Amino acid sequence: MQKYWTIFSLSWQNEFTYRINFILWRVRNILGFLMVYFLWSGIFLTQTQIFGYSQNQILTYIFIALLVRAMVMSAPSADNIGSEIGSGDLSNYLLKPVGYLKFWFTRDLSSKLLNLSFVVLELTVLYLIFKPDIQPPNILSFLAFLISAILATITYFFLSTTARFIAFWAPEDTWGLAFILFVLIESLGGGLFPLDILPDTFYTILQFTPFPYLLYFPIAIFAGKVQSFQILPVLLQSFVWVIGIYLLNIILWKKGLRTYTSAGR
Repeated sequence: MQKYWTIFSLSWQNEFTYRINFILWRVRNILGFLMVYFLWSGIFLTQTQIFGYSQNQILTYIFIALLVRAMVMSAPSADNIGSEIGSGDLSNYLLKPVGYLKFWFTRDLSSKLLNLSFVVLELTVLYLIFKPDIQPPNILSFLAFLISAILATITYFFLSTTARFIAFWAPEDTWGLAFILFVLIESLGGGLFPLDILPDTFYTILQFTPFPYLLYFPIAIFAGKVQSFQILPVLLQSFVWVIGIYLLNIILWKKGLRTYTSAGR
């Protein structure tokens, strides 16, 4: 455990080494929020409700989306996995007394915690500027929100690493599949708009994919859009996706190691 705490601490310090990159990431997040905020504000200039959502409900949704995205999708440390496999640098880790996936998961948590700290500060400033009418959830919904966000964070990590494992078989393509995955999550995960505004059939089909459980359902639980009797099934489905993608991750990892040739080393 001590070695992973050391990795966590060093990763935290490393975030401050590349200050410009960190600042630009913060600016990107704020600009993305403002773009979505003003887009929806413009839509509500001519109507009071759209797709069953009031303006306050939509603004609450995009505020919480910023927080959930920081917990789940920020600090994509796993992006380095593909390049390490392709370049042969993976061999350096295989010789060390640490689990490769545990190493990157620890780094990911460290970076996410730092990003989350700044997002809370940014949200506070944005809240004071725009003053949205955000209703805090009850205790049950808040606990369910935390559990859902934690499960989403784990799911996203294993999805990201699974996409990067394509480098075992296609070393030249270390980012293509991961980029497609990111686009799918942003568009089908509920980061830009609530998924329940989609046609019922499409919304139902999406619930059989992992994407809504990464962003939409944690946000919807916090915003009170998921009824109390629906919370447990949603959490169970999220847990099933964690286990399923983890098993897929391990299978690809083991199969990939059998084909790994340490090219370039």
